[in-house]
Amino acid sequence: MPSLQIFNTLSRSKEPFVPHRPGKASLYVCGPTVYDLIHIGNARTFTTFDMVSRWLRVSGFDVTYVRNITDIDDKIIERAKEKGVAFGELAESMATAFREDCERLSLLPPDREPRATKYVDAMLGLIATLESKGLAYRADNGDVYYSVRDFAGYGKLSRRNLDDLRAGERVAVEAAKRDPLDFALWKAAKPGEPSWPSAYGAGRPGWHIECSAMSAGEVGTPVDLHGGAVDLQFPHHENEVAQSEGAGHVPFARCWMHGAFLNMDSEKMSKSLGNFHTLRDVLGQLDAVQGGESTRFFLLRGHYRSEINFSWDTLADAGNTLRGFYTALREVPPAPPKAIDWDAGYAKRFRDAMNDDFDTPIAFAVLHELRTEVNRTKSAELSALLKALGGTIGFLQADPETFLQGASTGALDVQARIDERNAAKKAKDFPKADAIRKELEAAGIVLEDKPGGITEWRRK
Repeated sequence: MPSLQIFNTLSRSKEPFVPHRPGKASLYVCGPTVYDLIHIGNARTFTTFDMVSRWLRVSGFDVTYVRNITDIDDKIIERAKEKGVAFGELAESMATAFREDCERLSLLPPDREPRATKYVDAMLGLIATLESKGLAYRADNGDVYYSVRDFAGYGKLSRRNLDDLRAGERVAVEAAKRDPLDFALWKAAKPGEPSWPSAYGAGRPGWHIECSAMSAGEVGTPVDLHGGAVDLQFPHHENEVAQSEGAGHVPFARCWMHGAFLNMDSEKMSKSLGNFHTLRDVLGQLDAVQGGESTRFFLLRGHYRSEINFSWDTLADAGNTLRGFYTALREVPPAPPKAIDWDAGYAKRFRDAMNDDFDTPIAFAVLHELRTEVNRTKSAELSALLKALGGTIGFLQADPETFLQGASTGALDVQARIDERNAAKKAKDFPKADAIRKELEAAGIVLEDKPGGITEWRRK
């Protein structure tokens, strides 16, 4: 199969994806800080890397996908105080909710899901190494800081010049720091906050040190592909590079991949701005059967490096498009599955799009063309190919009839009403037949009359 090309943030160019161990690929993605439910912008990031992990496997790699959980952080501590619960209780409940939300989007579980609180000893060992190399120092307030200006490569990932960075720009200003740009590796314990014993006194880790320790512990270095949302590029990922490479892990990652924002009204969706919908809120407004895959389709049909805008209309449009694919699969049942011939026709074009930095807009355009051909030719083989290609990135695997009819209609017996309508039509009672159609439409049920007197239905 032709090589996969990925846009590497470090080089600002597309490069062939070449893991450091032939045939094996390590993927590390910064996971959630579990202080609240994830919003749909967060969901875009995790859905993107679910797609990436699936395609790496389709491409023949033995993948180790690691997505961590940050379960100790300032935000968790503050939110737990607000709610009057222990920080661990809040973190556990939000981690469970996160997994449930991921399941609704058909995200495959990562191969490994380390938690920051299980890696404190490894973080302390990394801090000690940095201190021995003159890159970490103990401050008068009991914190331990990374000395940014003593690491020659600082800024190479985000393309930021130290002299151009101003104190206060996403950097906490502390009097105890030698330089305003220095960042905390270890935070001294405060009354009422969780802490761990260490050679630096009781305290807890800084945010950035967590991923350096967890990635090295889970897959070693270099990490073949390190990913996250674009806002993690600086300072989080920049600081990971400084920590890991400062400790001798050079290079820390071979390829860096960053996904663009999901916007609301053309503004970044974020909890700090208050302009967000939780993923759970969004899914709660959608059909229980169709909603997860429709949302997944919405999140992936734009290129991962391009910003997309959330609205209920764009989400509904994605659902309508997905139902079109399932309608084709229902009308032309797929032939028994067989291996995809990646060197022929639609499959080759789909593969070439995905291998070009995961170009899902082009890949979905190929699926649209294939769906049209399925509808035109009624070919069971092409229908099977449509299902198989969609399945490589997590689509079109549900039973078409089940998907199109959606969740339970409650007290409404749809088939019984269809039978009544058909009987009314046979008796030429067309006002009654029309009334039944309108009743079902009001309930979100669309009827499709087929040759031979057959009526099929689906949800709007």
